[in-house]
Amino acid sequence: MKLSGHTIFITGGGSGIGRGLAEALHKRGNKVIIAGRRRSHLDAVIAANPGMEAIELDITDPASIERTAATLIAEHPELDVLINNAGIMQPDTVAGKIDDALLTATITTNLLGPIRMTSALIEHLKRKENAVVAYTSSVLAFVPMAVTGIYSSTKAALHSYVLSQRFMLRGTGVRVLEIAPPWVRTELMNSQEAEQAMPLDQFIAETITVLGTDADEILVDAAKLFRANVGPNEHDFVNNFNNQALALFAA
Repeated sequence: MKLSGHTIFITGGGSGIGRGLAEALHKRGNKVIIAGRRRSHLDAVIAANPGMEAIELDITDPASIERTAATLIAEHPELDVLINNAGIMQPDTVAGKIDDALLTATITTNLLGPIRMTSALIEHLKRKENAVVAYTSSVLAFVPMAVTGIYSSTKAALHSYVLSQRFMLRGTGVRVLEIAPPWVRTELMNSQEAEQAMPLDQFIAETITVLGTDADEILVDAAKLFRANVGPNEHDFVNNFNNQALALFAA
């Protein structure tokens, strides 16, 4: 991905990885618009980064997503990059009775939200050259953490969706990327002070470096061991399987 000259929309841009990506890409000469539910966080980010803009968005609300997409297309017709970053992570009890509110909120935020957001913008993005749709998943998509089983499952589902969407958009100008962070010092699970977690600034710096390559999966070194767990040749297998399925359905 070219690291400058884009107009970029980032969900969950008020803190953590979203803010880090927004600021790093803003410094490289991109027009960056961030979104989130907490207006105070958004205001703090744009105050610290003159020229950046913010939109309030409830990623769990389909109507809010549609309004945001319409606003973006109207006010920023040059928009060509979407980074689906918003997400929540809470401990759960997969060995017992699941709290339904936690279950619903996690799936709606982490899986339905990015799918809906991309759906609302994809036809616009198809009309752009060198457009990008990126999703922040997690290494837990490949190696689940049992104490956050629901979160891990949403990230695994998101990874699967990325593979399908990348295949189906292969003949367009839209690239589909997956950013799969390891444990990073963010607000998720109160990890800001966790010594074992990767410092946020280090993660952002390494991620931006990989983002500037032709890689479809944006992996820092600390994430690669987890990604390798699923075995070799996953992409070739997925692509071959889908090519055969398309041929079968077309017959």
